[in-house]
Amino acid sequence: MSISDQSVPTQSTGTKDKTVDDKAVATKTFLLTGGAGFLGINMTRYLLARGHKVVSLDIADFDYPERGQVTIHIGDIRNRADVDRAIQGVDMVIHTAAALPLYKAEDIYSTDIDGIRTVLQASQDAGVERMIHISSTAVYGIPDHHPLLENDRLDGVGPYGEAKVKAEEICADFRAEGMCVPVIRPKSFIGPERLGVFALFYDWAKDGKNFPMLGSGNNRYQLLDVADLCAAIYLAATLERDRVNDVFNIGAENFTTMKEDYQAVLDYAGHGKRIIPLPAAPAIWTLRVLEAMHLSPLYKWVYETASTDSFVSIDKAKQVLGWQPVYSNKEALVRNYIWYIEHLHEFENKSGVSHRVPWSQGILKLAKVVFGWP
Repeated sequence: MSISDQSVPTQSTGTKDKTVDDKAVATKTFLLTGGAGFLGINMTRYLLARGHKVVSLDIADFDYPERGQVTIHIGDIRNRADVDRAIQGVDMVIHTAAALPLYKAEDIYSTDIDGIRTVLQASQDAGVERMIHISSTAVYGIPDHHPLLENDRLDGVGPYGEAKVKAEEICADFRAEGMCVPVIRPKSFIGPERLGVFALFYDWAKDGKNFPMLGSGNNRYQLLDVADLCAAIYLAATLERDRVNDVFNIGAENFTTMKEDYQAVLDYAGHGKRIIPLPAAPAIWTLRVLEAMHLSPLYKWVYETASTDSFVSIDKAKQVLGWQPVYSNKEALVRNYIWYIEHLHEFENKSGVSHRVPWSQGILKLAKVVFGWP
């Protein structure tokens, strides 16, 4: 039975053994840096559904239907005054703000390194209970083995990966000073509100186009549903301090090959299209040239790892946090695609460099014509 014949889960508790009883958790006030972003709004909804108060600090306005339920601060995490203003009366900080890989290198370094240092120092001075940092499995770079463990060597690729590694070092410094600083390393996560590079794939699926994939597509590439990520973050916020003051990989438990997982979306779209494998080496060299010419929306860590295995061990999160992911790769991709189709009218003519808008396809628009035939 294909995924299109199955019901796709629409709600996740993120833990099968219910380690945390939501009704037993005292109401807290959470500051979400990057609260107007893709993870920010999903985490906001997760917290509001459990009776907590939410404060958002973001350089972008919080323009969601939940606006009236959230205390909104428009500001920059690199500005201590902005952070101090937002952190007043806050119990917990969830640090989701980051400059993503398509930003300029100087903005990535200043936001992802200077910004987290500012947030941590403000959190320490304000006496918040915990500062939960959302890192990335990009800290592992281009690894030579799988699955990746939390104590494996860190080797970030490019400004984004380098900044994420440095940010974790800063977290460790503050943890050594007595702060509770859980670090979550999620795989690429998708779900409602997620666009970015995934919108490119969904656009091709919607229009009935075959989709090219670097390499054979037989590599295993783990993803993550944002609902499962929110559940992991919530456990880090609510379980005992000593239990969570550590680093945790978070990813889907059930995933097959990249070709098979992505084919589920094309099957769901219903046009009879297929994933088309491309020889990896020449395609990667071409993408390097196109990136240097600013003609491609794909950055190095995406295309350098797309044809290789990429998955982490989630055993530590399962054993220590009692976390259990609900969504498989296929279910997460199809769930995100359904949201994309339902909300297409809201962003059809928009583009940018964040996860909340589609990334410009650049020269890949020509590839869409070529690979979409017949």
